[in-house]
Amino acid sequence: MNPFELIDILRNHTVYIQTHNFPDPDAISSAFGLQQFLDFHGICATVCYDGKVDRLSSKKMLDTFGITMYSKNELPDMTENDYIVLVDSQKLNSNVTDFIGDEVACIDHHPIFFQYHYLYQDIQKVGACASIIASYYQRTNTPILPNCAAALAYGIKMDTADFNRGTTLLDTEMLSFLFSRADWGLVTRMYTNTMEFDDLRAYGAAIQNIQIFGGTGFAYIPFDCATALIAIISDFILSLDVVDIAVIYAMQKNGIRFSLRCEQNRVHAGTLIAHVMKPWGSGGGHPSMAGGMIPSEHVHLLGEDIHVTIQDAFLNAIAEMEKELPPA
Repeated sequence: MNPFELIDILRNHTVYIQTHNFPDPDAISSAFGLQQFLDFHGICATVCYDGKVDRLSSKKMLDTFGITMYSKNELPDMTENDYIVLVDSQKLNSNVTDFIGDEVACIDHHPIFFQYHYLYQDIQKVGACASIIASYYQRTNTPILPNCAAALAYGIKMDTADFNRGTTLLDTEMLSFLFSRADWGLVTRMYTNTMEFDDLRAYGAAIQNIQIFGGTGFAYIPFDCATALIAIISDFILSLDVVDIAVIYAMQKNGIRFSLRCEQNRVHAGTLIAHVMKPWGSGGGHPSMAGGMIPSEHVHLLGEDIHVTIQDAFLNAIAEMEKELPPA
């Protein structure tokens, strides 16, 4: 897609840039990068989200890079005639609240699970959505401020796990493009003091509850914790030498939140969790990382022992998917 087409669509409209709920560093940096890109071309846009920015590292981004985001409750003036650009998210997905505005555009790197017609759609199979936004600057020779370049670089590094997960050529090219333009001291600052003391409780619970079945590790966090933290702990569990699929789930106020990580050559994480969640909730994601949710009103469907039900569902689905893999 030509980024100038997006500019033409948005011109003379009130514009919002919406991330997925509980935005992570890639979503935050992508939204900020797009906001600054549009601003250079004469379009003022407001970055917004639902849920909350619930990880210390994500909160720190707002201060470090000078980013302003507004929650749904802070947008009383949005109307159905206003234009929304979805970033790092797609309409109809379970992790994106349907705001009153008109979703006219989507820029994302996740697989498409629900078809929707946008006036502008740029969905690419890359490691980080921030890489797509960075390419807009490169392709159009648009100047980029050092703090914006730093934010996009940090988003790329985080969502690719420092180029160890789902990395594509565009991700490496865009980091190279951003490197000389970024205030790298801001990126370095993001790697210090990013863990809260309460995070240790979640790590401790996951370690205490971990069970491993044939390379698939399950860990349960029996209390409400930040959604982004669940994902970080799933990366931690996957780092164990006896685990190549990590399933982490936590009991939250609105249901059970899942985060899944998978060594890429085994099964497709997004397909796996979408299949497992189907009777009770929803899920999806990339080949190596995915997430899902069972809403509180459906938790009773898991029966008396939710852990046995969850483990059996994943293990059976993994076995079925592995039968379809070509011989090594």
